[in-house]
Amino acid sequence: MRRIYLDHAATTPVRREVMEAMLPFLQESFGNPSSPHTLGREAKGALEAARLQVAGLFHAEPPEIVFTSGGTESDNFALCGVAWANREKGDHIITSAIEHHAVLNACKFLERRGFAVTYLPVDRYGLIDPDQLRKAIRKETILVSIMHANNETGTIEPIEEIATIAREHGIFFHTDAVQTCGHLPIEVRRLEVDLLSASAHKFYGPKGVGALYIRHGVSIVPFLYGGEQEKGRRASTENVAGIVGFGKAAELAARNMQEESSRLVSLRDRLIHGILESVEEVRLNGHPTRRLPGNASVSVSGVEREALLLQLDMRGICASTGSACTSSTVEPSHVLTAMGTPEEAIHGSLRLSLGRNNLGEEIDYILEVLPGIVGRLRAGTGQFQKGRAMP
Repeated sequence: MRRIYLDHAATTPVRREVMEAMLPFLQESFGNPSSPHTLGREAKGALEAARLQVAGLFHAEPPEIVFTSGGTESDNFALCGVAWANREKGDHIITSAIEHHAVLNACKFLERRGFAVTYLPVDRYGLIDPDQLRKAIRKETILVSIMHANNETGTIEPIEEIATIAREHGIFFHTDAVQTCGHLPIEVRRLEVDLLSASAHKFYGPKGVGALYIRHGVSIVPFLYGGEQEKGRRASTENVAGIVGFGKAAELAARNMQEESSRLVSLRDRLIHGILESVEEVRLNGHPTRRLPGNASVSVSGVEREALLLQLDMRGICASTGSACTSSTVEPSHVLTAMGTPEEAIHGSLRLSLGRNNLGEEIDYILEVLPGIVGRLRAGTGQFQKGRAMP
């Protein structure tokens, strides 16, 4: 049976070139980068070369890149590190209601320890209103954390405007760029972000490695304590092979980002338009144009998302309902709920996220089988009323 992978927002396959770059540091050049001998120096040199590659992807300076275990650690490091380092200046943090749980749960942790957190609302497309941010700022505000693009709906936030507002008030600004890194151009100086989180496995690198960009001058305390790795900012022996893979993935992404983005936008729009035309009572989740190149998020009325995913999987199509990190929960999507999406639409949510190996013929296959799957599921429930408007 053919297998079509449409869950690239959850993770991506490691590119062959990335794997080949990693292998020597799992076998021949396996030294600890803190060791003074030849193998240690080889590992250290590879680590710093990768730092240069990742910094290049963000247009940052290499010393501003701290390697981590992934996006979650980077988010936690940014929020908790800045909060503790600046508590004497204030105890108020601003974020949004649609952030990844790596940010939301870090904020809840800080709330339990005396910090105040404001969760900004979003509109029906999942967009932050910069004016709402202005109104939420207090004299005690020390940090704003707003994601670059949402992992469920693909909506791209106006972070340049948000960063400008934060800068005007002397507030640190962090963005979770896990979904955009390697897919959209990121220039940290132009965006005026102070901290930025990234994860290698979202753009064809290995799992278990990420980075936090920390602008020169940002007050932050370490998240992990131990040795003096990463210039004392992140203890623990570095994952050299993973970091080398991260660097190679960054180099490859920078090389063909524009071309690949245009190709994915074309496939994405074809997929979205095909679904809306061939399946009744479907709504698009997220902004129609301000969205990630490969993200197609829809809600199908009259079906349950778990049954829909199972039927798609039986036909060789790997998809998801939204965030992979919350796929096991029965709770409705906090993102779609914050957007004011009706409960019935949330129950039928479907995220199809495309990647570099997807082809036009695969879009044709999905559009061929999806209407029949939806029709059978609706017939099985007996609750769908043909012609009813999707709320």
